[in-house]
Amino acid sequence: MPPHQSHQAEFLNPDRVEEGRASIYRSVFTNSSKEMMCFPDFPYPDDFPNFMHHSKLQEYITAFAKEKNLLKYTQFNTFVTSVEKHPDFSITGQWNVTTEKDGKKESSIFDAVMVCSGHHVYPNLPKESFPGLELFKGKCIHSRDYKEPGAFKGKRVLVIGLGNSGCDIATELSHIAKQVIISSRSGSWVITRDWDNGYPWDMMLVTRFETFLKNNLPTAFSDWWYMKQMNSRFKHENYGLMPLNGTLRKEPVFNDELLACILCGRVSIKPNVKEFTETSAIFEDGAVFEAIDCVIFATGYGYAYPFLDDSIIKSRDNEVTLFKGIFPPQLEKPTLAVIGLVQSLGSAIPTADMQARWAAQIIKGTCTLPSVRDMMNDIDEKMGKKLKWFGKSEAIQTDYIVYLDEIASFIGVKPSIPWLFLTDPKLAVEVFFGPCSPYQYRLVGPGKWPGARNAILTQWDRVLKPTNTRVVGSPQKPCLFSHWLKLLAIPILFIAIFLVLI
Repeated sequence: MPPHQSHQAEFLNPDRVEEGRASIYRSVFTNSSKEMMCFPDFPYPDDFPNFMHHSKLQEYITAFAKEKNLLKYTQFNTFVTSVEKHPDFSITGQWNVTTEKDGKKESSIFDAVMVCSGHHVYPNLPKESFPGLELFKGKCIHSRDYKEPGAFKGKRVLVIGLGNSGCDIATELSHIAKQVIISSRSGSWVITRDWDNGYPWDMMLVTRFETFLKNNLPTAFSDWWYMKQMNSRFKHENYGLMPLNGTLRKEPVFNDELLACILCGRVSIKPNVKEFTETSAIFEDGAVFEAIDCVIFATGYGYAYPFLDDSIIKSRDNEVTLFKGIFPPQLEKPTLAVIGLVQSLGSAIPTADMQARWAAQIIKGTCTLPSVRDMMNDIDEKMGKKLKWFGKSEAIQTDYIVYLDEIASFIGVKPSIPWLFLTDPKLAVEVFFGPCSPYQYRLVGPGKWPGARNAILTQWDRVLKPTNTRVVGSPQKPCLFSHWLKLLAIPILFIAIFLVLI
C-alpha cells in the first residue's frame, strides 16, 4: 500500500512520477524468480517467465486479489492522512484513522492497523555530500524520476550509485547516450539472474543448506566461500566493482548487461565524486568527467510515515525500533504492525506474507508478544548481528531464511526438517537442499495448504516450462548436491597431495 493511501485501482504507472507513491521505470524486471516470490498458496502460472516484467507482476497480483476475494474489502483512491491512538487506546488498543477521498475527509475507528507502505517512496538525495553541486549547471534528477531513455539520446550522463536502479539505468542509457559513467563510493558485488547452468540465481543460492553452512562454518571459511560465489562469473577487481569490504552480506546488484557494457566501453566505473564544477565532476582518483549533461542520483530511499507520530516507531534515539522489524515494543497494546520494512537476499512478497500472518495472530490474541524488556533486548542483539553481517545496524537488513523461520516458529508453521527426513525423505531433500520457496511455510500449522507438497516437488517443472520452448531433449533439473561435491573435492585434493608428499 502506498504511503497516505489504501490500495490503488491502478498499478504503479511507468509513465509518470506520482507524489507519495513508489515509482518504476518502463523496463523494470523482477530480481527474484517467480517460484521464490509468489504468495505461498498461489503459484504463478507455469508459462510465466521466471523473471517478470512489471506488467506480468501486476497481472499476477490482480489475479491473486480476485482469487482471494479481496477487492470488496478495498477502498480505492483513498488517502490516509493520519493514524492516531484512540483516547482509550491503553484499554481498547483502537486507532482513529482519518482518510480523504475526492476532497472529503472521514474519520473511522479501527481495532488494529497494519502499515504496508514499504521503503521505496522518499528519495535520498545527499546533496551535502557533493561539494560544488550547487554550481553545476546541468540537469540533476533522482532515479525515482527516471522513466525511459529517449530524452538522454546523445547526452553525457553521470550515474551516482552502484545499486540495482543505478546499474539498470546506466546500461539502458548506454545504448543511446554519448557517454555513461557510474560513480561508486564503496563498490558492490554484481551477479546475473542466471546462476550455475542457467538456473535462476535465488533457486540455487537461497537454500536452507547454504544458510546452515554460512551460519555454522568458521567465519574465515564462510567469508572465503561467500566471496568465491560472488566472484564465480568474473573478477570484480578487474572491472572496478570490488566492494571495499567484500565479506559483508549486503544484497548484491542484479544486472545481466553491466559486464558486457564495461567490456564494450559503453559504461565506465569511477570512484566517488570529490567535487562538482559548473560543467564537470572531479573524482577521488583525480579523473575528470567533462561537459556533463545530466547527473542521475541512484542513491536509494529513506523511509517515513508522515501520517503516524514518529515516537511510535522511533521510540529510542530517533532510530526505528521494531521487534522483529514489525511491532513497536513500547505500545500498550500490540495493535499496530509495520509490514515490509525489511530487506534481505530474498523476495518481498513471501516476507510480507509471513509478517502479516504473524501480525494477524498477535492482533487476534492467538499469539502473544514477549515483555517489553525481552523485546528491547532482542532488538539490541539483532543490531549487533547486523553490524557483523552487513556493516551497519540498519533496521531493515536481515537474513532471509533465518528471519522467516523465526517468525514461522512463533505461529507454528516452520517445517521440521528432521521429521520430514523420517516421514517424507523425498520432500525433505527438496526442502533442505533445494530452494527455500514460499510453499515450505504452508506445509504445516495454521494456514496449511494441501497443495504445498506438490508445489515444492514440481517447482522445477514450472521453472523449465517457459524456457524449454524448443524441445531438443529432456529438460534437465539441477543436481542439488553437485556444487557441494565440487567444494568437498578441494580439501580431499589437498589431503591426497599431503599423503603423497609424506
